[in-house]
Amino acid sequence: MTKNPFMLVATTISAIFITVLVGVLFFTFKDEPRNTTFNTAFSLINDRGEAVDQSIFKGNPSLVYFGYTHCPEACPTTLYEVAGYLKELGEDGLPIKSYLVTVDPERDTPDIMNGYVTAFSDRITGVTGAPEEIRRVVAGWRAFAEKKPNKSGGYSMSHTMDLFLIGADGRLKGLIPYGSDPDVAISKIRSALL
Repeated sequence: MTKNPFMLVATTISAIFITVLVGVLFFTFKDEPRNTTFNTAFSLINDRGEAVDQSIFKGNPSLVYFGYTHCPEACPTTLYEVAGYLKELGEDGLPIKSYLVTVDPERDTPDIMNGYVTAFSDRITGVTGAPEEIRRVVAGWRAFAEKKPNKSGGYSMSHTMDLFLIGADGRLKGLIPYGSDPDVAISKIRSALL
């Protein structure tokens, strides 16, 4: 039986492509901490109009989410869950700070952010700023955000939906993927941050 050389080459290339793709996806989406410090220096504004920088992520453990106030589902769901986690943790969770870093600074002013985050919990702080500064922070945290125009002339944002667990040392300790079981999420927060 003779082998078709084209099929042999195509099979080999396909196998290499699939192996590389699986490796990239594993390291991109794995639910384990990356042993790095998020040291992207930035100058942003919180939802009370106060200047903030990268030091807000040091000294206390933090829950950090990249989202936006016009988000139809993932952002309000995640912030609702964060408020629930903080309530469930009770006094144990008091040291934890929580942040919504906008990926849509063109619409998310400090006032809009304040009204949005405080509707979920007074323990969540909104962070916004100049678009170029937000892009640097998103890239520095290895998150993702992209504007997606819609047919009506507006836009939505495609963005990372994981909740980042940041230790008091400013290092990523873990991720809570969107849609995680609340008991699993609470367990991760306890083991990673408390």
